[in-house]
Amino acid sequence: MTDAVETGSTSAAQVIAEARHGHVPQVELAGARFNSLNGQGVIVTGGASGIGADIVRGFAAQGCAVGFLDRDEAAGKALAASLPNAHFQLCDVTDVPALQAAMATLIARLGGVGVLVNNVANDDRHAFEAVTPEFFDERIAVNLRPHFFATQAVIGPMRERGGGAIVNLGSVSWKNKTLGLSVYATAKSAMSGFTRSLARELGRDGIRVNCVVPGWVMTQRQVDLWLDAAGEAEMERSQCLRGRIVGTDIAHMVMFLAADTARMITAQEFVVDAGWS
Repeated sequence: MTDAVETGSTSAAQVIAEARHGHVPQVELAGARFNSLNGQGVIVTGGASGIGADIVRGFAAQGCAVGFLDRDEAAGKALAASLPNAHFQLCDVTDVPALQAAMATLIARLGGVGVLVNNVANDDRHAFEAVTPEFFDERIAVNLRPHFFATQAVIGPMRERGGGAIVNLGSVSWKNKTLGLSVYATAKSAMSGFTRSLARELGRDGIRVNCVVPGWVMTQRQVDLWLDAAGEAEMERSQCLRGRIVGTDIAHMVMFLAADTARMITAQEFVVDAGWS
């Protein structure tokens, strides 16, 4: 069970102001303690930056042994060096044999795995008419295929330990019919089917599978590439809550689902979008 304390004092107005000035809003982890996570082996795909890095930080703060893989070597090494018991593995997830090898290396280094977070993604904008078969396959190779094979790699170790938790990261882009993301949205909508199918298949092994669906999260990538006045106005119109969603908001939900607090929750979807969708 958890022993939660109050969150930091960052106000909604402060978070909005930071985003408008080109900075990623800083929101501290809430301080909730998930005792069942302490000492567990956790693997996060795409964990060197953005939402993934906040998820890695969150699990590290819970006393987990956290392994994460990413193609950004500099960011991955820097993050691992800043945290206790964090292990970075360089990997291009579009190369399935390399992904399988990286997963095996991390599992061995962690001494097993109890939690997998399928986070890796690429949401580069694209015009539907311009999508080629090569581009389509490349986007699926980042946004869907690694989730399948990373999960395949942890099933054996999770069965050996008597269970585990898998958290897939979806996106509200397909729910909100966001323009310029047709391939990405297609892959992200597949997370719901993947989650529900696996929950039935793995439930008897004590392995829970859930999906966290983020809204528009203010990572540095989003702020630098796509946040503009029109985007700010759209968030003001569409979100029920004031403020901006940040990676720690997603990390909080992921950790809750990974912990024993969610021991009887599986096959479900949890949207963290401030009420937009």
